[in-house]
Amino acid sequence: MKILHIAIALFSLFATVSGAARAQSSGPVAPPPKYEVKRVPAQPVDVKAPPIPAEEIIRRFATNEDVMKKAFDQFSYNQTIRIKEMSDPAGEFSVTGEMFIKSDGQRYDRIVKQPVSTLKQTSFTLEDVKTVANLPLFALTTDQLTNYNLKYEGTEKLDELNTYIFRVQPKQLMRNRPLFDGVVWVDQQEFAIVKSSGKFVREVVTQGNGLPFSMFDTYRENISGKYWFPTYTVSDDFVSEPNGQNLPLHLVVRSTDFQPNPVAITAPPAPATTAPTQKPN
Repeated sequence: MKILHIAIALFSLFATVSGAARAQSSGPVAPPPKYEVKRVPAQPVDVKAPPIPAEEIIRRFATNEDVMKKAFDQFSYNQTIRIKEMSDPAGEFSVTGEMFIKSDGQRYDRIVKQPVSTLKQTSFTLEDVKTVANLPLFALTTDQLTNYNLKYEGTEKLDELNTYIFRVQPKQLMRNRPLFDGVVWVDQQEFAIVKSSGKFVREVVTQGNGLPFSMFDTYRENISGKYWFPTYTVSDDFVSEPNGQNLPLHLVVRSTDFQPNPVAITAPPAPATTAPTQKPN
């Protein structure tokens, strides 16, 4: 399996670090520590029309999202969440859990490695990080498209990947349901989302979330040569200290060891192609 480094684009008010990843084998591997940031104008200049209508691209990748979500819901996997203080002295909070499907078809989780914390200047709990583990993963399935306005923003070369870029905005906020507000990168060959960058918004802000993170960059990998699953999410933010200084924090959510449950998947997956191979740390 290779990992390939890519730089993220920023649209509108978003400033995020990005990359896309493909893997030819059954599971992802850890990313390298380097990353780059580049900025793109909020309004791209001279955006050329895509070779096929943007509406058709949207229809195709939404159909693929239906397939990916159905397959993802039939896989078990491990997930590790880490929060690191980017200061001196620095500490880290980490916890690993297993996400699995029971015979009732519902997804459950159990702790594999109990939370370990060496945080020096902040404090987080298991309940805090669960909010990150429950972020929506497939926001643009065909039944969800009516909730969004999508605008074609051009193309970007992500190493050997050629991608279409779409700006995604909710038409109207919902009271109790988060909607995606950001950018997605769609592979031009498979019409599959390979990267997303943005936030999740709702009409009523949920109280009690102890984490400061709001902007998330999510990368996908090709699992078992068939399915594009979200496997790596990163976010950078800060908390304000009593002395008025801002303490930067770095979040990484890593999903590994995907194993299919013994349930047949009837929807045909998109064919796999060569994979990109680097993500930021």
